[in-house]
Amino acid sequence: MRVIQRVLGNRSEAAMAKRLHHLEHHGAVDVLRVASADIARRRLRATTQGGEEVALALPRDQILFDGAVLVLEDHHALIARVGAERWLRLVPASIPDALELGYHAGNLHWRVRFDGGAILVALEGPAEDYLVRLGALVTEGRVAHSVDAAEAG
Repeated sequence: MRVIQRVLGNRSEAAMAKRLHHLEHHGAVDVLRVASADIARRRLRATTQGGEEVALALPRDQILFDGAVLVLEDHHALIARVGAERWLRLVPASIPDALELGYHAGNLHWRVRFDGGAILVALEGPAEDYLVRLGALVTEGRVAHSVDAAEAG
């Protein structure tokens, strides 16, 4: 069992984001889901989405938060995600729009799943940030979108 004794930083910090992007591209970023009710806890045992057992033992001056980087190594990272996961549902209007949408989702390394004719994108920030990246697909109405209700992780 890995014992984590400090928060290394925030996934949105420039230096962290660059390293995490590289690791995400290689499938080397694991996620520790933490219920909102447990956010104030300094000690916690849990299992990551990748199946690793971890124990948090944070000092009093550190708090756990959504996007906290808990492990950052050359070939592995662990990020805390707080609360339930939200998904951006994207429904293309045509087959060419679906191909373009799939290209963008892959090129941007978005974590996705599929539901019938829709692509669901795991939200790690405001939905608007994702929609802006899709440009004309959204502004021209070639992709319909909505945010699905939160689901337990």
